[in-house]
Amino acid sequence: MEKNPLIIITGPTASGKTSLSVELAKEINGEIISADSMQVYRGMDIGTAKIKPEEMCGIKHYLIDEYDPWDEFNVAIFKERCSQYIEEIYSHGKVPVIAGGTGFYIQAVLYNINFNETEADNPYREKLWHFASVYGAEALHSELAKVDKVSAEAIHPNNTKRVIRALEYYKQTGKPISLHNEEERKKEPPFKFKYFVLNLPRDILYGRINKRVDIMREEGLENEVKELIAKGCTRNMVSMQGLGYKEIIDALEKDLPLDDAFEKIKQETRHFAKRQITWFKREKEVEWLDKDKFNSEKELLNYCVSECQKII
Repeated sequence: MEKNPLIIITGPTASGKTSLSVELAKEINGEIISADSMQVYRGMDIGTAKIKPEEMCGIKHYLIDEYDPWDEFNVAIFKERCSQYIEEIYSHGKVPVIAGGTGFYIQAVLYNINFNETEADNPYREKLWHFASVYGAEALHSELAKVDKVSAEAIHPNNTKRVIRALEYYKQTGKPISLHNEEERKKEPPFKFKYFVLNLPRDILYGRINKRVDIMREEGLENEVKELIAKGCTRNMVSMQGLGYKEIIDALEKDLPLDDAFEKIKQETRHFAKRQITWFKREKEVEWLDKDKFNSEKELLNYCVSECQKII
């Protein structure tokens, strides 16, 4: 059976995924599905560096502004919705372009990872949430590191929900969830695909991250967080654990200097970018695009177009 084409553009935060994906979609008759775990939320625009309508250049985007910050959204929901949108894009006679930095989400769709093997163990989940509330997210994350070092490296300590899911899976099966995911990744992808990972020299990438955070401050991230709190958002929500949001909430609740909060956002984002790079280095069948090896953005785009045309 002939496989349909799928294009993936990913890489660490601030590497230029958004602009490249739009330009590429224009060239190959594509539509874009966001693989960003935060841009899916309405009202969370500045802190997620969400693409603005005018930046979309008429290209249809999916999974942006589709959920409220208090809604449930996770990798299983992403996989289901993304798979539906891929079929919808094919029905338009267009090419789906998945663009974003949440590697686990991309992996779930590309390898059709199964998330339905175990039932929820609510008493155990509540026990772990209580543990995190008493001893802190870092302490819970340390518990995961004892039984599943690979998952602990991939999951941010503040992503308590994913830490709990990984611990729950280990309790139920006796196997690390990272091993399960590795086994699932051995499946044959149901697509002809090009999987591009953008990358930059570390000092340039970190400079771009710092500048992006400065722009977020100028655009009013503090006010955005205040508006979300006014709508009923709390620090315990998964959405509010996102980079940029939890640090501002901390500053507001504890009356800490905002200068310190923004410096912490820069630091945490740099750490996040480093973890993203580590994640993508473990992925197979990816093509690294070192942006400093190209003379211009146009040359990079032309290269991607020529590679995509091989499978379209």
